Amino acid sequence: MNRKGDKSLIVGLDIGTSKVTALVGEYSPGHEIEVIGIGSHESRGMKRGVVVDIESTVQSIQRAVEEAELMAGCEIRSVYASITGSHTQCRNSPGIVPVAGGEVTYADLDRVLEAAKAVAVPADQKILHAIAQEYIVDNSQEGIRNPVGMSGVRLEVRAHLVTGAQSAASNVMKCVQRCGLQVDDLILSSLASSTAVLTTDEKELGVVLVDIGAGTTDIAVFVQGAIRHSASLPIAGDQVTNDIAHLLRTPTPEAEQIKVRYACALAQLATAEESIQVPSVGDRPPRRLARQALAEAVQNRYEEIFEMVQAELRRSGFEELVRAGLVLTGGASRMEGVVELAEEMLHMPVRVGIPQHVSGLGEVVGNPVHATGVGLLLWGSLLEHPRRPTLSAGKAGTVWTKFKNWYRGEF
Repeated sequence: MNRKGDKSLIVGLDIGTSKVTALVGEYSPGHEIEVIGIGSHESRGMKRGVVVDIESTVQSIQRAVEEAELMAGCEIRSVYASITGSHTQCRNSPGIVPVAGGEVTYADLDRVLEAAKAVAVPADQKILHAIAQEYIVDNSQEGIRNPVGMSGVRLEVRAHLVTGAQSAASNVMKCVQRCGLQVDDLILSSLASSTAVLTTDEKELGVVLVDIGAGTTDIAVFVQGAIRHSASLPIAGDQVTNDIAHLLRTPTPEAEQIKVRYACALAQLATAEESIQVPSVGDRPPRRLARQALAEAVQNRYEEIFEMVQAELRRSGFEELVRAGLVLTGGASRMEGVVELAEEMLHMPVRVGIPQHVSGLGEVVGNPVHATGVGLLLWGSLLEHPRRPTLSAGKAGTVWTKFKNWYRGEF
C-alpha cells in the first residue's frame, strides 16, 4: 500500500492502447477519494489492449508514474492496473455450498464464490474476476444481495466470471514489475469504468456501458443491480483515425489531430460550406477538404462500432432489459454527434458518462477519458477497506492469503 503521512494513497494505472495514465488518489475510509496526481504518456507498446512491445510499454508506464509522483509529491510502490482485449471472455456460473452452523457467515460467501469458480477453464486462460450477482438461501429466498446473518442450511450464488489469457495478464504484470512496482490487482477496464460512471438506479433498471477507447470498445451490461455480461470488441477510435489518414492521405499523427479538432460522428452536423486544411505527405503543399466528407467517413466507422455493440448486446440476451439505455464513456465518446448517432441506431436513451464519486483535479473529474483510471481508484479503495463481500477479484502476484477477503463493499 502507498502512504502519504497518515493517509492512504491508491494508484490506478490505466494501460491503454494510445496512452498510459497513472492517477493518484488520497483517501481515508468513509471519505471521498481526492485525486491529487496524474501522469500520462503516449503508449507505443500496446495494440488493441494487448502488450506487443515490452520495452516500449515499460517506458510509457515509467514516465506516466514519474509524472504522477511529481504532481502528488509521493513515491508510488504499487498500482491497480487495467486489463482489456478481445482475449477476455465472460460466463455466468452457479455455486452451491452447505451452511455450517445454520447461519450464513462471510466465510460461507467466500466458499460459495470458490465453488462458482470451479469450472473448466482452458489451460491458457485464468479467472480474473468472480462477481456475485445474487444469493439464494435454501432454494426459497432468491435475489438476496447480502445473506450474512440469515438462517439456512444451503447457500447458492449466481456469479459472473471473467477470464483472460494467461499470457496477456502476465505481460501486463511484467511491464509494471519491471518499473519497480507491485501489482495490487488486475482489473477489467469495463468493470472499472462502470464503477466510475454508472449510477445505482441505472444498474437496477438495466444499462449497458460502452467504453470506446483507442484500441478496444469495452462493454458491460448491468441488470437488477448486478453485472450480467461483459465483452471487448477489437474496434475503436484508432480505426477512425486510420480511416481519416487513408481518406485524406495524411500522416497518422496529423489524422489524429484532424479527428480531435474537426471530426463529427453525424454528417448532417457539418455544412457543405465548411472546409478544413489537410497537411500532405512529404513536401507536397496542404490541401483543403469539405468537412462534410470527413464527417461521412467518421460516421461510417462509428455506425460499424454501434452495429457491433448492438450485435453483442443481442448475443448476451439482455437487449430488452436495458431500460435505462446506454452510457458512453472513453476518449472516443467525446466526439460531436456520437450520442445522437447512438440513439438513432440503437433506439434507446444515450448519455456520456463522466467519472463520479471522486474530487480533486478538474482535468480528471468530469472527463470521460479518465473513466477507467478513476474506476481503478474506486476499486482499490474498496478492496483495501472491504465492507461487504459481493465480489472476488483475481489477485495478481503470489499472495494467496489475500484471496479470502478481497472485496466487502457495495458499488
